[in-house]
Amino acid sequence: MKPVACLASCVTLLAAEPVKRPSAVEMRAAALKLAVEVTSTKDGTPQKVVYYQPDAAAKNLTGPTVPLLVFLHTWSGSIEQGPLLIGLAKQRGWVLVAPDFRGINHQPEACASDLASQDIIDAVDYAKTHARIDPDRIYLVGGSGGGHMSLVMATRAPQLWAAVSAWVPISDLTAWHSESSVRKNNYAQMIEQCCGGKPGPATAAEYRHRSPLFHLAAAKGVPLDINTGIHDGHTGSVPVSQSLLAFNALATADKQVSTEDIAFMVREQKIPATLSLETQNDPERQKAVLFRRSSGNARVTVFEGGHDSEPSAALAWLARQRKGQPVNFSLGSDSSPQAPSIELSK
Repeated sequence: MKPVACLASCVTLLAAEPVKRPSAVEMRAAALKLAVEVTSTKDGTPQKVVYYQPDAAAKNLTGPTVPLLVFLHTWSGSIEQGPLLIGLAKQRGWVLVAPDFRGINHQPEACASDLASQDIIDAVDYAKTHARIDPDRIYLVGGSGGGHMSLVMATRAPQLWAAVSAWVPISDLTAWHSESSVRKNNYAQMIEQCCGGKPGPATAAEYRHRSPLFHLAAAKGVPLDINTGIHDGHTGSVPVSQSLLAFNALATADKQVSTEDIAFMVREQKIPATLSLETQNDPERQKAVLFRRSSGNARVTVFEGGHDSEPSAALAWLARQRKGQPVNFSLGSDSSPQAPSIELSK
């Protein structure tokens, strides 16, 4: 989730063979050149949004409607990550918005605040105003802190999304505060800065409000794909339990992953023998699928990796979804060029 680390590893999304990895300062400058200002309908402040639209999708032209991709930055990232998926959106002819949604998660205005949520909705409305957006193909994707916010938005605006793809997300801030404290990283302090202090009676409501785990029942009608690396929490900062428990909140009782199996995966960085047959050979994935289970509109995938995401695979799955139609968990063989996986933190 460190922005410099993410930017260095993500730059390959912008060119097939990068000759130089731009610095965070250079990436921010590039993002600002692509950014528009969208006035918050909640507090009236101007908010930066990276915006890309194919020329042919302009509102004043005739032609078919096009999908909209909403890309959410990581926990310690902000507007500088906005351009990272423009290349993939361009390949598909999609419009893209990448809102800042109050930037780095170290202040109350960020981290799943009501202001941040409205910024994302306002960015979608901006795209609808300027391009011919297909209302049945509005897709949401994010990794790490962006995965956290993707789950949040699935609960707060379920009617908006055709599908949501969340990678290595945080689902329970109280649990992640404890996990981060044990690892002695800086995320516990950042959570406190967002939620008004350490977990406790005085802050319990704030932690719960900003934790999608407790609200996912509202998202059961949304096709939702949750992805986590088996080594995350060891080589990365978000244990696989955060994703598996989010899936359990959406799954029927007979499809939930047991507490014992989740604990085993967190501890051993392996799939329990009893679950080893629940896997798939997914041609759209670069990282091997170790465990996969679906229930209703939700699917969880544990892959061989850490705190990573695969944007090409995310978009390939999203592209098969349409609002109002049954979720499509079929294994495709998408022909679009693949972008490298993204290591979201070191």
